[in-house]
Amino acid sequence: MKIWIIIGLIFGVLMKAQDGFVLENAEKTVIKFKLINNMIFVPVTVNEVELTFLLDSGIAETLLFSLENKTVDFKNTEKITFKGLGETVSIEALKSIKNNVVIGKNFVDKSHTIFLVLDEDFNISQDIGIPVNGIIGYYFFKNHPVEINYIKKTITVYKDQSQFPKKIKRFSGFPMSVEYSKPYMMADVELKHEKESSKLLLDLGNTDSVWLFPALIKNFIYNRPNIDDFLGRGFSGDIFGKRSRINSLSIGNFRFNKPVASMPDEYSIQHLKLVNDRKGSIGSEILRRFTVIFDYPDRKIYFNANKDVNDPFLIDGSGLEIKQDGLLWEKEEVRVKTAKLNPSSNAINVLDNGAESFQYKFTLKPLFLVSGTRKDSPAQKAGILKNDKLIAIDGKQTKEMSLNKIQQILKTNVNRNINIEINRNGILLKFQLTLSDPIPYIEED
Repeated sequence: MKIWIIIGLIFGVLMKAQDGFVLENAEKTVIKFKLINNMIFVPVTVNEVELTFLLDSGIAETLLFSLENKTVDFKNTEKITFKGLGETVSIEALKSIKNNVVIGKNFVDKSHTIFLVLDEDFNISQDIGIPVNGIIGYYFFKNHPVEINYIKKTITVYKDQSQFPKKIKRFSGFPMSVEYSKPYMMADVELKHEKESSKLLLDLGNTDSVWLFPALIKNFIYNRPNIDDFLGRGFSGDIFGKRSRINSLSIGNFRFNKPVASMPDEYSIQHLKLVNDRKGSIGSEILRRFTVIFDYPDRKIYFNANKDVNDPFLIDGSGLEIKQDGLLWEKEEVRVKTAKLNPSSNAINVLDNGAESFQYKFTLKPLFLVSGTRKDSPAQKAGILKNDKLIAIDGKQTKEMSLNKIQQILKTNVNRNINIEINRNGILLKFQLTLSDPIPYIEED
């Protein structure tokens, strides 16, 4: 899967700090979320309009880039520019202050600053498969401990540390720094045989296991095999680099063997403002294996392993880059049974009028498009092309799937065959792909 990654936002203006969210008349509050490709999406009400935002600890400010035909009243705006991770240099936006933002029942910021991105191409909905209106970061975490339970798909915001003293006994706690409004911790990175204690960003908005910056790591050598790949999309453009597996990543006594590491090229990070000694990021493919408590006020991070802690580290084995290309109304026949009231008993008799008792029902179905293929991948070798429409996988219609489901089907760590049906300019074509791990870890002397 090709992910959307938001890293290292750098604004071209000086900004006044805001107070962030507070709990109103409650000791804690619980917020339900959707989990798609390891990313967390929360319902957010902005100036009384309900929207959906990505929760991302790797971003400082709150961004809004799509309203999906909704209307929100924004006041007190001014034009600004900012820079980020990617190919180009700057993005235009409007800064809007004093917005009323509510998450859940009583997690509130009555004077929230939002940056409205003006670039119409900056929209992550087609990469996620659901309407996404914006991204929220630092100010969600700033004032209160925040617990993320990936299994229950709940976020619990506590008034303070006194609300979870018994629960915390089951967790492993570590020091965490908050620099440029983002959380960092130390973890051990073992490329081959030697562990290196490394400062890493805790990044909920990054769907990978770990990111490493080769230019900032002494004597860095890419593990083989490795592949050149599209790593994601940032504020300022596409992000390219390499992927390979490293021997391990360790957080305290938690050791993860052979995780997939992504390494952006130097050009992609040239505009990134890095904190001192940062070597990379821990992404949500690691974080989802725990219940995690971010305690910004006390500068601590807590981990409690969940049932997924020993999941294998899978990677897309097809080389297909898939995006959702809108929705299509589809007509379905539904058999109708009519009801007739029996006046003598007030009972309802159901009458089956036979084969002709049908009516039409219209439902929205997703459309999926190939946005690219990885070089030398099974998909590219088979001849699948950009802009091919994905119709079926192993005989199952993709219109009955979500984008997340398709991406999970294509991930693997073993060789296996799948059948792909595509529509190319009105012609149906069938392909058989052998999914395979393009970067198996190889022990070297």
